Amino acid sequence: MTNVMEFPWQQEVIIRHSQRLINSFRHWTGNSLLDVNGVPQEIAHMLFEAPFVLVSHGTESDPIFNYGNRKALELWELSWEEFTTMHSRKSAEEVVQEERDRLLLEAATKGFSYFSGVRITSTGKRFEIQDGILWNLLDEQNQYCGQAAVYSKCTFVT
Repeated sequence: MTNVMEFPWQQEVIIRHSQRLINSFRHWTGNSLLDVNGVPQEIAHMLFEAPFVLVSHGTESDPIFNYGNRKALELWELSWEEFTTMHSRKSAEEVVQEERDRLLLEAATKGFSYFSGVRITSTGKRFEIQDGILWNLLDEQNQYCGQAAVYSKCTFVT
């Protein structure tokens, strides 16, 4: 028996969420997040195993991560269960919270934003993101349902 938390992409809610991630990215940027065809579960699997970091959070007043692909979980050194109960603000140190808040507001206003910045893993390791994209997530009725970020370049810093 497989553990659903080892393979979150098999959950119906994550399959739907994966479609929102892909569709919202295309909506705001005009680009494809992942060049893939197939049934929704296959797409969710490929997104989870993609060669870039992909995360998203919900619409709570203090947003909580609701998705992190395998690269994100490895980077933050967390399990799916741990990552999806973490407030997204905890991914940044206190000294950069103001810049992070400005970025989130900019993306909320424009639909998406490019970003770079320093974030921190669950064990306190700092890393710098280069060439990231943050965008608003839209549900099937085109209603705002959170934000997501993607990047493939990051470097650990001291």
